[in-house]
Amino acid sequence: MTTPPADGSGDSALTGYVDLWWQAVDDFTTLLEKVPAEQWSTPTDLPGWDVHAVAAHTAHLESLLAGGEHVDVEVGDAPHARGMMGQFTEQGVVARRDATPDELINEIRAAATARHTALLADPPTDPDAPAPGVFGAIGWSTLTLLRNRPLDLWMHEQDVRRAVGLPGGMGADAAAHTTDYLSESLGYVLAKRVGAEPGTTVVLEVEGHPPVAATITPEGRGRLLDEVPEQPTAGLRTDRESFVLLAGGRREPEPGRVEVFGDADLARRVLAGLAVTP
Repeated sequence: MTTPPADGSGDSALTGYVDLWWQAVDDFTTLLEKVPAEQWSTPTDLPGWDVHAVAAHTAHLESLLAGGEHVDVEVGDAPHARGMMGQFTEQGVVARRDATPDELINEIRAAATARHTALLADPPTDPDAPAPGVFGAIGWSTLTLLRNRPLDLWMHEQDVRRAVGLPGGMGADAAAHTTDYLSESLGYVLAKRVGAEPGTTVVLEVEGHPPVAATITPEGRGRLLDEVPEQPTAGLRTDRESFVLLAGGRREPEPGRVEVFGDADLARRVLAGLAVTP
């Protein structure tokens, strides 16, 4: 399957994101079935969350999308649950604290199957339509939701893989989708995180992906460029896994996995601001 085009235009693109999400659900739950019971309490790179919490979070969101109800519970002392959405997300984890691994896997699959069946019966056609439930309430469109779910599932699959020592999945369609999606934030990082001067250009080269370039406009805004400049102000060169670790705010990649060129100080500042996921 080919990753849908980034602009999300047309019914086929939206359907492609549904297919991508459905495959990511299967990959994630298949992985969870391989995790021994004693490893479900293993901490992940996400503060405050072990493998069980990552699975519970996924079950929570997939249940909501399938029409399930959110359970309003006290989260207690959870400094990692910042802001209203952080508290909301943590409630989904806490509400499933006593669920067994099998119960969480079954909940994810049952909810995803129900939603997948509904999406096949009534495929999405309007990318700008509000997303359902809480996702629409925070301003997400149908396109944003459909593009986000494969990213979220694949990132959490990788969280679990790193925690329990089961590497894999780097060649999946969802891996390519996630890398491309996160790369689109380069202009935002350059403007908001780095505060670069107008005219500054940065190139991001991730192995296996077309280079992505961004600049700062005269108004001080970051935007992606249609063409890659021959002599950018600075650049980063790395592999897919290292990039998603950085852009996902998970952990530092292994030494030597990221190469900088051009203005080294600017490149390092871009690296320091790459984490764009909540």
